[in-house]
Amino acid sequence: MSGAEGPASLTVGSRLSGYLRGGGIITPLLTALIAFFIGGLVVALTGANPFTTYKAIFDGSGLNWLFPWISADDRMTAGLNLQQTLLLTTPLIFTGLAVAYAFRAGLFNIGGQGQYFAGLFIGVWVGSSLHGLPAFLHILLALVLGTLAGAVWGGIAGFLKATTGSNEVITTIMLNYVILWAGVWAFGLGGPLHSGSGSDKTVPISDAVVQNARLPVFWGDPELQGLHIGIFFALAALVVFWVLLNRSVAGYEARAVGFSPDAAEYGGIHAGRTYTKVMLVCGAFAGLAGVIDILGWQFAVATNDIQNAGAVGAGFIGIAVALLGRNTTTGVFFSALLFGALINGTSVRNLDPAVFPPELATNLTLIIQGLIVLLVSAPVIVTAMYKLRPRRGPLAEDEADA
Repeated sequence: MSGAEGPASLTVGSRLSGYLRGGGIITPLLTALIAFFIGGLVVALTGANPFTTYKAIFDGSGLNWLFPWISADDRMTAGLNLQQTLLLTTPLIFTGLAVAYAFRAGLFNIGGQGQYFAGLFIGVWVGSSLHGLPAFLHILLALVLGTLAGAVWGGIAGFLKATTGSNEVITTIMLNYVILWAGVWAFGLGGPLHSGSGSDKTVPISDAVVQNARLPVFWGDPELQGLHIGIFFALAALVVFWVLLNRSVAGYEARAVGFSPDAAEYGGIHAGRTYTKVMLVCGAFAGLAGVIDILGWQFAVATNDIQNAGAVGAGFIGIAVALLGRNTTTGVFFSALLFGALINGTSVRNLDPAVFPPELATNLTLIIQGLIVLLVSAPVIVTAMYKLRPRRGPLAEDEADA
């Protein structure tokens, strides 16, 4: 038994989960600072001023709205920008949780994007059909079915791992592409979910979500994509994650399997069933992100959007969110806010071309995301490859998860 529990038997997900539990708040802060420093060097190499560029990105994110000394006009602009940042932060919280919960069970969920698509596709189908339903019932039905779709898509990978021992990294990546191209077919010209109304007949796009099924906006103008109530669902999901992980039998079993599957089995916990349940929950988080996005501000799905999101969508950014947030509740929240601010602050709409070319700034965001993933995961991946024991193994004591 002791040999089975040694370092060589641990998955990359187990090693990474254990490594992330050490170091407190210092490690993620240093990781972010190093990533931004290297990003600043890239900005300088283009001939732009890194400090001016980062200030412009910060102002474009709307986070300066929090400062009491800005003028009334600047506060209005900052408020509009902050609404957009929080719109982007909302799905990143969900997809970050979808990755973080899997890490706690020793799994590496690369399928957040596919699970997001599952919720998105079912959400747009329900939201654009079933005319005549009361608004509350229509929204609730779309949210429930979209969440279930994501759970099923994530559960497939968990079931395959439990029954065949297949690597969840491989299966989730494959499932991402299966549903991506299924969506391209379904919403493409002549597809079963292609829009059948007006000029949209010649555009590969879905029908739009009906007004009755759209999430209410509580801050800003609904015509300008104001902030919808989905942000409260995201905050509630953070609470659910904390309770599930720290105050439930399912969370205890997930953490036990993440520490050591063999020891968990010896203690009476069925590792296979735990893997399946964990991936069902992860898929539900990501699926809810997709359905909230479609009901909150996207309102329709185009095949071009599907293919673009397949490479840099919310599901993949959720990996960086979970890694930087160290799989903790507060960490995921602040990491999601950071990436939401980066994406919005570097958008063509917000960044002055005189400061830094917006098309390059979008790539700067990708550079920072990649650096964060690399800096956090590189030591763990190297030790996994060479069967070396990391400084902090997965049996390290959990840090307090606020």
